[in-house]
Amino acid sequence: MLDRRSILLASLASLAAGVAMTSKARARAAQPATPINFDIPAHACDCHTHIHGDVDKFPFFAGRVYTPEPASPEEMAALHKALHVERVVIVTPSVYGTDNSSTLFGMKVRGATARGVAVIDDKTTEAQLDTMQAEGFRGIRINLATGGINDPNVGRARFTTAVERMKARGWHVQLYTTPAMISAIKDLVLASPVPAVFDHFGGLEASFGLEQPGFADLIALVESGKAYVKISGAYRSSKLAPDYQDMVPYARALIAANADRIVWGTDWPHPDSSRVEGRKPTDIAPFYQIDDGRLLNQLPVWAPDAEVRKKILVDNPARLYGF
Repeated sequence: MLDRRSILLASLASLAAGVAMTSKARARAAQPATPINFDIPAHACDCHTHIHGDVDKFPFFAGRVYTPEPASPEEMAALHKALHVERVVIVTPSVYGTDNSSTLFGMKVRGATARGVAVIDDKTTEAQLDTMQAEGFRGIRINLATGGINDPNVGRARFTTAVERMKARGWHVQLYTTPAMISAIKDLVLASPVPAVFDHFGGLEASFGLEQPGFADLIALVESGKAYVKISGAYRSSKLAPDYQDMVPYARALIAANADRIVWGTDWPHPDSSRVEGRKPTDIAPFYQIDDGRLLNQLPVWAPDAEVRKKILVDNPARLYGF
């Protein structure tokens, strides 16, 4: 008789098979080209992905600053089959505003191995949050980067409001932001009754060095246990593709600060939210073509110890997202 893990992996394989026909029609979101070269522990989790469903069913937010290509649950399943990753966290991207339906669509396709991170506003009711919790959402995201928000007063106000909304239900508050903003809200994070989760290495720039403003504050928050950091999207911080070797000291410093507060993610399908001269918000922004197999193979470089990798891939996500 098949055990639960075998059934889940078979389900992933079935989903992945559906991507073949789709790929013939369009091959936009990157798929891994490099095989994984180390043992992936059971129940490993990709903690940062997005789903961009059929635009007719899941229209984009009119105020978005970029327009991504489609990225389906079947393509995501193919990605995770290649990476030997069972669990996933799907995050609502800025292009949908506060509409989390595309994220929920991806979660429903994936089933019990998926959790979600939503975007909400002051019109989102507690009853709606209760429904989201039953559906598998476990946190909300504040995006202070894509929209170009760099006013510390705005960041502090938005974080404070989010914490107030989340403290009764114990969800975390995820932030896509910069080291300067992390410094500006450090005291609030330390006082928060719910965890803060910083996307993509906290938005640091590899070329600025370990002494860059804000990184010491990020390390201190990780050490305190009040904040998690996603060691994801290395290509957003570094220009040294394909291995992003200048990210090694940052990853190792964060892990050394507190391995119990680090999670890993692909950032698949690797949307390009940057401002490009001549590209309008409604123009299609092609995905970055990132080899997630090669990127995942950097994890043993960042964390040579297998038990530490299990914390990052399995234990920490299970605690944070309630798997």
